[in-house]
Amino acid sequence: MGAMQAEAENEFPEPPANDIAEAEVETEFASAEEQIIALQAEVTAQKDRALRALADAENTRRRAVREREEASRYGIAEFAREMLSVADNFTMALNAVPLEARQDPNIETVMAGIDMTARQLQQALERFGVRQFNPEGGQFDPNVHEVFMEVENTGKPPGTITHVIQAGYTIQDRLLRPARVAVAKGAVDAAKIDTKV
Repeated sequence: MGAMQAEAENEFPEPPANDIAEAEVETEFASAEEQIIALQAEVTAQKDRALRALADAENTRRRAVREREEASRYGIAEFAREMLSVADNFTMALNAVPLEARQDPNIETVMAGIDMTARQLQQALERFGVRQFNPEGGQFDPNVHEVFMEVENTGKPPGTITHVIQAGYTIQDRLLRPARVAVAKGAVDAAKIDTKV
């Protein structure tokens, strides 16, 4: 039995201690490499999340700045729209008095007061970016004009604005109210004119 045991030990000799230690080191090294790869992936994911959060914060800041600028530029649009009817009433009052009647000193004084008040109102509106435009003689543009009527036999090319019934207004770079106009007939098919600008 002693000879058999010696023979078996020779058949399956025990690995040297150095080989066992190397195998353990390699296993630990492979495990450490896997952990490093996992940590690098996590760092990349965290970096991506941080960059997205930074981009979202920057977009929110820009949107807030843009909304604040728009509010300061266009915030008075509703008020200005209401004031336009007052400006229109001044214009109608000035146009309603015939030239002969203006020769009367009392009427002349009243007309001068109305004219001065109308100009002050226009100046006040302009200080806040509200500007009047009068497109008479220009070409009809459905983006800024509203057709009130078509006029025949004007001697002008079709689509030409022959008369401005109500002046248009812009606020900064936006249309506040389209100009109501009369256009020379024949230029634009009446069915195609968009009067709801």
